[in-house]
Amino acid sequence: MTSAEPTVFVVDDDPALRKSVHALLAAAGIHAEGFASAREFLAAFDPERRGCIVLDLVLDGENGLELLENLRARPMHPPIIVLTAHGTVPSSVQAMRGGAIDFMEKPMRPPVLVSRIREAFDIDARQHDARAQRSLLEKRAKRLSAREREVASLLMAGKRSKDIATLLSLSVRTVEGYRARLLQKMQADSGPHLVTMLVSSGVKLDG
Repeated sequence: MTSAEPTVFVVDDDPALRKSVHALLAAAGIHAEGFASAREFLAAFDPERRGCIVLDLVLDGENGLELLENLRARPMHPPIIVLTAHGTVPSSVQAMRGGAIDFMEKPMRPPVLVSRIREAFDIDARQHDARAQRSLLEKRAKRLSAREREVASLLMAGKRSKDIATLLSLSVRTVEGYRARLLQKMQADSGPHLVTMLVSSGVKLDG
């Protein structure tokens, strides 16, 4: 397994279930690791590892929903699929509100579980890409001057260079100079491209 290969983290206190899921996923070419408790999983938890979590709600002396809450409070974690034999409507609602992407009951249909895990991998990849993009834009934004931040904020508000010049008591030519340096530093092709990047990533420029 390479470090970039996604892993299914199976958190279930039933060793037979962990073995069964591991065999199923191995046959599908998917790497899996088993954990008998939430405590065991959290002790090994690395938010940078790619993949997803398959979680039972009823663990030995633990409540799987508490692990959901624990992970939701963290800046990042893999997508979570709940797989349980103790599903109820209230618990399923609570699990989904707690951040689970799916709620499945045992015994699971193997093709469905594998399919949902692959979808979870796709979600995880998109989340990692979004975080990487945000981190990159934040680093670029730190290089902006206070005036460039002002110009960027006004561009995001839909203002044209003439409007920005009036609002900041500058000449249009000066605003265009700030705009050009802003786009260069942020590596944006145009004003609309810059706005799209900032809005999609959630990066703020008013700090």
